Amino acid sequence: MEKVYFSAQKMCVGYEGKPLIKEINIDIKRGEILTLIGPNGAGKSTILKSIARQLSLIGGAVYLDGKNTALMGRDELAKKMSVVFTDKIKTEMMTCEDVVATGRYPYTGKFGILSKDDFGVVEEAMELVHVTEIKNQDFTKISDGQKQRVMLARAICQEPEIILLDEPTSFLDVKYKLEFLSVLMEMRKRMGLTVIMSLHELELAARVSDKVMCVKGEYIDKCGPPEEIFQEDYLIRLFDISPRLWQEEMCRSVISSVCRKY
Repeated sequence: MEKVYFSAQKMCVGYEGKPLIKEINIDIKRGEILTLIGPNGAGKSTILKSIARQLSLIGGAVYLDGKNTALMGRDELAKKMSVVFTDKIKTEMMTCEDVVATGRYPYTGKFGILSKDDFGVVEEAMELVHVTEIKNQDFTKISDGQKQRVMLARAICQEPEIILLDEPTSFLDVKYKLEFLSVLMEMRKRMGLTVIMSLHELELAARVSDKVMCVKGEYIDKCGPPEEIFQEDYLIRLFDISPRLWQEEMCRSVISSVCRKY
């Protein structure tokens, strides 16, 4: 049986010691994609930030390849885990290439000097997500969609084993949504990259996920393969779709298109 790579055991997350979601249990094998779905404000971002150690766990533990992440140094964790969150980063006077290059800092030592090999990794990452043409532009002056792709390149530069993404396709048009997800699928195939992300586009989640975790209420509502999650009756309940809204043709067509393959 293939070994579990990422594990969360009885994880409790929240703010200032106040639990928001309790008893979160996750087991993912190397190369699998877990997608978090659920209503806005349910706690998907809180879970991701807690896994990334941006928020302290209230209870439980997170393990990477059998090692408790709480016992890992910052650089050690950064070499294994990268994040692409919606939080703003300070990028004054930085080009897009400068931003991407910060992904190499776990490898550069205390002086932060990039080698020729480091710059090669930066260039390859930018090519992979199609941002080479804007590498010399001021990061603060590009579009939100371009920023999202630059931040993905930055995460790729870390050469991680697992990547956490919070609504990574929010600012992308249809073309770049598909390109973004194809990059993730290629990295999973080529590098065995493990992915945990939140998505509000249910159809995309249905296409790329190995497992789907439904976040709603004090406990995880449901977790399983896409064919178990993407059923009309369940999605109606998960997102509290009212009978009036369900009568809208657009609402029914969206849910039906997500569930059709199952």
